[in-house]
Amino acid sequence: MAVVDRRQQVLQAATKSFSLFGYKATTMDQVAKIANVGKGTIYTFFTNKEQLFDEILRDVIMDMKLIAEREIKRERSFFDNLHHVLDALLEFRSEHELFIKLSQESRDFGTPQANEGLDKIENVVLEYLEREVEHAITQGEVKPCEPKIVSLVMFRLYIVLTAELNSVHVPLTKEQIKSYFHLFLAEGLAE
Repeated sequence: MAVVDRRQQVLQAATKSFSLFGYKATTMDQVAKIANVGKGTIYTFFTNKEQLFDEILRDVIMDMKLIAEREIKRERSFFDNLHHVLDALLEFRSEHELFIKLSQESRDFGTPQANEGLDKIENVVLEYLEREVEHAITQGEVKPCEPKIVSLVMFRLYIVLTAELNSVHVPLTKEQIKSYFHLFLAEGLAE
């Protein structure tokens, strides 16, 4: 008989609960029920709901970092790598129900923990972009600029082209997104 990793079982149940109900509506009772454990079992691993949520976010962020590292190929240009990484992260985000629920909860209710969770994830992406812009500057692929500002503009532009634009326009294909991204940024930044 397989040994059950109760901590992992609780984390999976909590991820499911946060994904279905959001941060605000998730309770430790729900997590216990989904995990098929007593509530006390959860408290042997996690002090409270916030700590449990933070652990899930850490796991998601680690997954995102692994995706970014997997997509980077130094023989490709900066913009090719950028497109590959952003596409992979966007696909990960769209398939990960937790992101969808946190985004809805943040938009509809402004739940501070949902906002903070999304901010943590965004900061990881921005830090990654900033490092890549710095690398591209040193390689002569991008004009000298302030990496933090350029990273934020790139990220916001990508969000607009891939998500926000969909509410007022037919969703763009990956090729259209790449084309607009190149139009708005690459032609102004590439040397």
